[in-house]
Amino acid sequence: MTFSPKNESAFNDTKMHSGKITPCSGMCSLCSAECAGTCEVGLSAVLGTAMVYPTNTGDNQIASEKDNPLNYSIFNINGRCFGAEGVAEDIDQAAIFNVKLERVIGGNHPVKLNVPLTLPALIKLNWRDYFSAAAMIGTVCVIGEGSSGKDPDTRYENGKIVRFELLNEILDSFHRYDRGYGQIVVQCNVEDDARGLPEYAIAQCGAKAIEFKFGQSAKGTQPVVRLRSLAEAKVKKAGGALVHPDPDDSAVAEAASKGRAPVFWTYGRLPMWTEASLTKRIRELRELGMQNVYFKMAGFDCRDIERVLRIASSAEVDMVTFDGAGGGSGYSPNKMMNEFGLPAVCIESAVVPICRQLEAEKRNVPFITIAGGFSSEDQVFKALAIGAPYVKAVGLGRAAMAAAMVGDQIGKLLADGIVPKHLEKFGSCKEELFVELGELRGIYGDVADDIPLGAVGAYSYLRKIAFGLQHFAALNRKFDADLIASNDVIPLTEDARRLLHGTWFPV
Repeated sequence: MTFSPKNESAFNDTKMHSGKITPCSGMCSLCSAECAGTCEVGLSAVLGTAMVYPTNTGDNQIASEKDNPLNYSIFNINGRCFGAEGVAEDIDQAAIFNVKLERVIGGNHPVKLNVPLTLPALIKLNWRDYFSAAAMIGTVCVIGEGSSGKDPDTRYENGKIVRFELLNEILDSFHRYDRGYGQIVVQCNVEDDARGLPEYAIAQCGAKAIEFKFGQSAKGTQPVVRLRSLAEAKVKKAGGALVHPDPDDSAVAEAASKGRAPVFWTYGRLPMWTEASLTKRIRELRELGMQNVYFKMAGFDCRDIERVLRIASSAEVDMVTFDGAGGGSGYSPNKMMNEFGLPAVCIESAVVPICRQLEAEKRNVPFITIAGGFSSEDQVFKALAIGAPYVKAVGLGRAAMAAAMVGDQIGKLLADGIVPKHLEKFGSCKEELFVELGELRGIYGDVADDIPLGAVGAYSYLRKIAFGLQHFAALNRKFDADLIASNDVIPLTEDARRLLHGTWFPV
């Protein structure tokens, strides 16, 4: 048995030529000398090192294809038929619509969430509608790392950002629909921080929150990007990037002119934070005007998970997001997306006892969000239950972006007078098709008519998740999301039982 995918992938449009596969290698059991190499091994024979990364980037989302044996499907949701918690035991009050989903992040500068959901870091595809939907639903959203690279007019002086006009537009995509819930956050990796993005975002654009990135599920390292020429390599190095091999080395330059140089790559530096340096950096940005600080962490070694939580506790970090294996949306190495890190359910099993220990030590426990491959309300409920009482929200990245792209695409088709065949039975115009438009008009008035349908699509999807979550909570007679607990899920396997009780691996 193998849980890893075969030697083919949607990452690069590769396919096996045989239906018979050797499980341990993922290769065809019969490898023919006449094959032109349609599998990953075959394409690697042509592209070499470039095959470490997907070839299908652009207007696509990319995530793991591995069928992890440990996931939320090994749990079922419990149910109860007596009593009510969070409301009076009254048949008119104990209703699905009365399940409270609100949360509050932080202490010194509280951020109210209308739903226990967040929209994790992203700055590609239909990001405008993605961020707008976050404001509309009332939650936190995060501008992904390397955002300054999205603006061709970004300017630097002495390696620091002095002009990044697009950032104001990005922030405004949230602010124009802000209704008092949630927040838009600027994520910074080590390169962003070195270029002064936090200072620029706070001082020049009025950003209130910064997220420091330690890593994410699919990207344990920072990206390595192939450069097409010596000239491009020189430009990247001049801009402060690490480039390999060194384009300013005369021997390398001469070899490149003769077509004898290796491929040029630019490499994003790895963070080398310590407790002291990170705490000092947070203090500096707070003095500059930053109100909220967030951490983004992957499913790394459990000792690293504990260390990050302890730093977050000491520095009074408002929220820590743990991104589990299986998620992702961006440009990450193929095999890292499939084979790196802890699945989200395993991260929760590790995080809960660490948080319990922090509480026993009378230390502050930050608001914790779990992300990594979530797309439905049953998964969200299970995650909140397994991580209770410390995991207080679930990040929906790829799914929310997919909804934003679908809404936008349907809007374009409707503008051309086309109703998708599968939607004809629901209506023939946006007022008939988009069920949540009436609610948005109630919130925003006539302005709602100008909301892009991509944003309506993402908002509608998030409303579906929230409504479904209310159903599961009511099923367990819990009428406040804060009351969701580990006894609201049922472990179906021995692994599930051990995960639920924090004994799956020593912490």
